Amino acid sequence: MFIRTTAAFSMLLQRLCAHPQRVLVWLGVALCCIGIVVGSYFLSLRTGLDYLRQTGLQHLDVYVASVDNALEKYDYLPKTLELNPQITGLLASPRDPERIKAANIYLEQVNTQAKSSVIYVLDVNGITVASSNWNTPTSFMGADLAFRPYVQAALHDTQGRFYAIGTISNEAGYYFARGIYQHGKLLGVATVKVSLEKLEKNWVQGIDNVILVDENNIIILSSDPALKYTSLGSLAPQLSVRLGQIHQYDNQTLPSLQWHDVQVFDDGTRVVSLQLPASRSVLETRNQIAPAVLLTTKTQLLAQTRTLMQPNWRFILLSDLSKVKKSARATSAFAAVVLSFLVVLFLYLRQRHLAVVQSSLAKERLQRAYDNLEQMVQERTAALNSTTLELTQEIKDRHQAQLALQLAQNQLIQSSKMAVLGQMSAGITHELNQPLTALRTMSDNALVLLDRGNTAEVKNNLSVILELIDRMGAITRQLKVFSRKSPSILTPVSLRRVIENALFLVERRLVLEQVDVVVEVEPEEEQGDIFALGDANRIEQVLVNLFINALDSMLNSAHRCLMINVARQCEGHELAVGAERVFITVRDTGTGIPDDVVPHLFEPFFTTKPHGLGLGLGLVISSQIVGEFGGILTGKNVIATMMPNSNAVDTGALFTVELAAA
Repeated sequence: MFIRTTAAFSMLLQRLCAHPQRVLVWLGVALCCIGIVVGSYFLSLRTGLDYLRQTGLQHLDVYVASVDNALEKYDYLPKTLELNPQITGLLASPRDPERIKAANIYLEQVNTQAKSSVIYVLDVNGITVASSNWNTPTSFMGADLAFRPYVQAALHDTQGRFYAIGTISNEAGYYFARGIYQHGKLLGVATVKVSLEKLEKNWVQGIDNVILVDENNIIILSSDPALKYTSLGSLAPQLSVRLGQIHQYDNQTLPSLQWHDVQVFDDGTRVVSLQLPASRSVLETRNQIAPAVLLTTKTQLLAQTRTLMQPNWRFILLSDLSKVKKSARATSAFAAVVLSFLVVLFLYLRQRHLAVVQSSLAKERLQRAYDNLEQMVQERTAALNSTTLELTQEIKDRHQAQLALQLAQNQLIQSSKMAVLGQMSAGITHELNQPLTALRTMSDNALVLLDRGNTAEVKNNLSVILELIDRMGAITRQLKVFSRKSPSILTPVSLRRVIENALFLVERRLVLEQVDVVVEVEPEEEQGDIFALGDANRIEQVLVNLFINALDSMLNSAHRCLMINVARQCEGHELAVGAERVFITVRDTGTGIPDDVVPHLFEPFFTTKPHGLGLGLGLVISSQIVGEFGGILTGKNVIATMMPNSNAVDTGALFTVELAAA
């Protein structure tokens, strides 16, 4: 083929020299090929940029929601301190040692329960009179914080919200402050400090480059440590003086980033050139922390911005364009290779056509010389025609078979989608029954407690009802998550906590049916807890399903005991070398699982419960949830054994949830 192609090129050059007009034709062909290669590069680049912009907007929504949720749940806390007589009594007599001690202990307890950084109370002069960290080396007691803007705002009857690095603790946080009033008179200021470092740690472990910029154009949170506490542009002299007076960033130097716009799109998305300050090179930060993605010292990035309403901060998502450009170059190279192949193929076919023409001429000359071979040529031609017809028919048959196969595949895919959507719709109805039952129970308890005048317990019940409503909302959002095909976000989950929450939902049945509950959590590093990767709410769903099945199986049992065990090893489960897994086992003392039912445990709509008491979807949905976390749900019968704290010998069912360790 190479020799024929070379000959074709030689003949082509000769023909071009003989016919100059053909030069223009081939020049046009060359220009078209170059245009196709260049166009494929820019088309691929545009497609990659559109994909980055779409996915970036979805990721920004998640980041904005995470910050909003982290801040909104603490907004009410400073105002509630006004209702406590210990706080108002202390502000009325700020030098009373007993009142100071009682207020400090109260703030310490509230801070622990709220999981905030520190809670403290200041008098009208901005002096700290009580603090949750009163017994720590970085105590705020006696500190003069009147220079802080959030203190001044609270003293002037407005809500104070402020981000800063602590001048005493040297820890950054967001401050909520409100005035404390009694009979219309300002007594002092209640302040809550919340740390946002946990959000930043999650970003560092992620795959995105994301930064959070405050109202001063200072980067306060970043997935890349080299960008933290740097400025997007030079700071005005007046702003620098102001920041120094209020010590917002304490001793940080706040170097300026070399940030330049390369291209701006209609929706505000920008392609920027970013260069890190010399004092914060990537090589320096690599020795301190190892995030999943680190920016180079100078690179072009796609920057997408989303502004938070309160506080006036901006999220900026930075996407690396190197992969998009590399893909565009690969696409244009592929187009060039394909076009080159087509040109070579054209020359080869042209040469072959010329050879066929020459062969035909030779046949005509031979025909005249050998008339006696005419019959043989005709017969051969007829045979070739017959073969051609057969091949044509075979090609048609193969084409029809291919179309039928493609149609069958499309129908199979559509049927699979409809089956999954139908299964999830039924599963949502099944899963909502559990929180609705809990809502009914908590509502009845609230009515009884209201009759008794126990408002504190009523508030607790209402808080739980709100949590259950939020959980029901989270359940209904699963269909939307499934339709977007977005992966679950795995986070470290306390298994002791999810077990306690799940037991709470079935607590009434446990009490009414006199079921003993045994919970054993293998201690880890003296913490008394084990963490797994997953979603807390969805793991609770799995456990509640298993608990309810266990309770149903023990309705007619003389000895009722529900045993939950959490450990890193489980009998009958072999781990691969280097694997880190945790196991949650749920065992009951019920009637067990019939042998003919075990193979069908995780089949949709298969149930052994009476008609109307179950849809046969609980274990199917639970298995799907565990599978999404990379885990496995199994079930089996238990051989008769001696039960703990009892002389009875019982059988029952044992279900094991295997998850990845955090």
